[in-house]
Amino acid sequence: MTNTETLFLDEVYTEAEEREDLIIYIYEGHKDAFGVKGRHYDFKAMSLQELRAEARYIERSIEESIAAEQAADARALEEFEHRVAETIRYGAGDRQTALRWMTQGETFYHHQCVEHWVWKQGILFTDEGRELVKELMDIVQFESEEVA
Repeated sequence: MTNTETLFLDEVYTEAEEREDLIIYIYEGHKDAFGVKGRHYDFKAMSLQELRAEARYIERSIEESIAAEQAADARALEEFEHRVAETIRYGAGDRQTALRWMTQGETFYHHQCVEHWVWKQGILFTDEGRELVKELMDIVQFESEEVA
């Protein structure tokens, strides 16, 4: 084995293969970290060490992005539950009635409309948001769509 090769999962992992894997990781991971793919890189001009360093940077950035998204989800969920509690306190009496009051100004045609409403609350992609969709399916009134 030359010094440009390493052992990886019982296979010979060449420098060329490592470069390719790092390039793919950086290119795709850039979107997870920053919202857009990393099209600006000149990968051919980057050394293996530079690729490794950039991959570590992307990894840290992804972790920070995930943490920020989780914090935003937690804030949105807290704000939503606060609105539910306020609605109950203002006279709804229970959660089901509060949710009915909160959604009464909306028009729902199908499941996706319910998901959209929950998405507007900022919580659709949380476990609680998915449960809320199920809960609302039994609460909201669905309108029929007119066919032209």
